[in-house]
Order: sequence, then structure tokens, then C-alpha cells
Amino acid sequence: MLVLDTDHSSELGYRSVPGLRLLARLQAHSADATITAITVEEQLRGWLAEIRRHTDPHQHIRDYARLVRQVELHASLAVLPWDADAVRHFEMLKTQRVRIGTNNLKIAAIVLAHDATLLTRNMKDFAQVPGLKVENWLGE
Repeated sequence: MLVLDTDHSSELGYRSVPGLRLLARLQAHSADATITAITVEEQLRGWLAEIRRHTDPHQHIRDYARLVRQVELHASLAVLPWDADAVRHFEMLKTQRVRIGTNNLKIAAIVLAHDATLLTRNMKDFAQVPGLKVENWLGE
């Protein structure tokens, strides 16, 4: 199973050149692509903040279009939950003193709970997580 970190999921939502390459690679891959509930939270918070930042209703046209694309992307992927098994992994990582941001630690815990591979650009942080399989499919 492949789990898209927020950066990989964002590129798919933006339909950027790296995102389109990622999509083609995912379609050619036999494993299921998923995201975590943490990624959904991060992305929705970001788009909602962007909408609130603008007062011009014409600007909202673009903002809401991007929000809708992101929601549609989320709907097309399985979303891995923040559940008791993830919490157990999270607490274990905290006792091991893994020093990365809380959301990244939560994403890592979910990926470990599912014995999956995380696709991320953030190799620096996630490489610190013992036993976590990480790859960067954005080619950077």
C-alpha cells in the first residue's frame, strides 16, 4: 500500500507537471494509493484559510474551485484513519524521542500501523522514523 503525504497529494490536486507524472506512475503501479486523515485535515485547513484570507468574491471563484478539486481527490482515495493502532504507534515513536512535527509523526504512525510505504518529499524528517518505508515519487 502507498500512502501519499500532503506534498504528493497536493501536487495531484494542483494538476501540476510533477503531479501528472505522479498520477501516471500511480496508475502504472499495482498497489493501492491512499492518504491519511491527517493529510485531509492539513489540506482542508489550508484551503479554508485561503478562502477566508480573500474578501473579493471574484477571488473566491478560484479558491472554491481548488477546494472542490481537493475534495474530489480525497473522495477518490481511501483515507486511512487516526485510530487506536495509529495512536499506539504514535506513542511508541514519542517514547523513542523521534523529533519531527506532530502532524508528520501522526502520518508516520498511521503508515506504520498499516505497514505501508509513505510517498513524500520530506525525506529529512520521515527518514528519522524507525521502520518507516519512505520514497519520493515526485522526482526531486
